[in-house]
Amino acid sequence: MELYSKAAELAAQRRPFAIATVVRVEGSSSARRGSKALIDSQGRVVMGWVGGGCAESAVRSEALRCIRSEKPELITLDMQDEILGVGMPCGGMMDVYIEPVLPQPGLVIAGHGRIAETLARLGHLMNFAVTVHDPSAARENFPDAHRIIDKDFDVAEISFSPSTYVVIATLHKNDHLWLQKALEGEAAYVALIASAHRSHLVLDYLLAEGVAPEKVERVWAPAGLDLGAAGPEEIALSIMSQIVAVKRGGSAVALKQARQRIEVEPTRKEVAATDKVIRQCDLK
Repeated sequence: MELYSKAAELAAQRRPFAIATVVRVEGSSSARRGSKALIDSQGRVVMGWVGGGCAESAVRSEALRCIRSEKPELITLDMQDEILGVGMPCGGMMDVYIEPVLPQPGLVIAGHGRIAETLARLGHLMNFAVTVHDPSAARENFPDAHRIIDKDFDVAEISFSPSTYVVIATLHKNDHLWLQKALEGEAAYVALIASAHRSHLVLDYLLAEGVAPEKVERVWAPAGLDLGAAGPEEIALSIMSQIVAVKRGGSAVALKQARQRIEVEPTRKEVAATDKVIRQCDLK
C-alpha cells in the first residue's frame, strides 16, 4: 500500500513516472512475480524493487524510454548470458511490464477573444487541462476551462513545466512577461499570437533583456501552422494543430507527402550497398 500511496503523491504533484511490474520469472532471480518499482522521469527508483544490478539498470533505462514515448512496454530480461543479456549471469529470465503515468498536459491561454475561446474548446477536446488567464475572461465564454484567472497578470498565479503548452493572445499586453515566464519554466510549447512585425519587436526585446537566443528561438511567433487560416476559428485550429505536432513529434507535413517520402527514401542497407558499389568503381 505504501507504494501506491507514493504513486498517488507523485500524480498529485503532476510528476511523470513509470510503474514497473515483474510479471514472469523463470529460473533464478532476486525479484519475484508481482514485484513493483516506481521510477521517476530522471530514471531513479523512487520506491520498490524489481531486481538489483544490471536488471535494475535495464528496467530504469526502459522506463525512461516509456515515459518519453508515452507508451507501455513489456520487456524481457535475459539474465542467463553475461555477454548478450543484461550483464549478470543469475541463470534466469524475467518479464517486466512498464507503464508510464503522465500528468494531464496543461494548456495555458493568456488573453480572451474568439481565438482564445476556440482554443480552450479544442484543448478540452484534446484532453488538456485548460487554464485561461485574463481580467476579461468569463466562465460563460470558457465553459470547458479547467481554471479561469480573471485578474491582471501575476507571475505567481501560473506555474510552467515541460508538460505545459502556452498560447499568448494578450493583444500585446504583458506578452513579453508571459514569454519570459513560460521560457523560464521550460514549457513544452510557447506561442505568441501577433503579426510578424510585432513578433520581431517582442523577440528582439527579450534578447535585449538577456534571454538566451536558444530560448527565444523556441517561441512560435507568429503562432500556428500555415493552413491559410482566414478567421479566428481557423487560426485557433492552426495553433492547436501545431501543438499536437509538437506534442507527438509530428512533421506537420501532409500525410500523403510523408508516406511518399517513406516509400521513396532508400533504406540504410540500400545506401550502404550503393556506397560500396561506388567505392569499388572508384578503385577500378
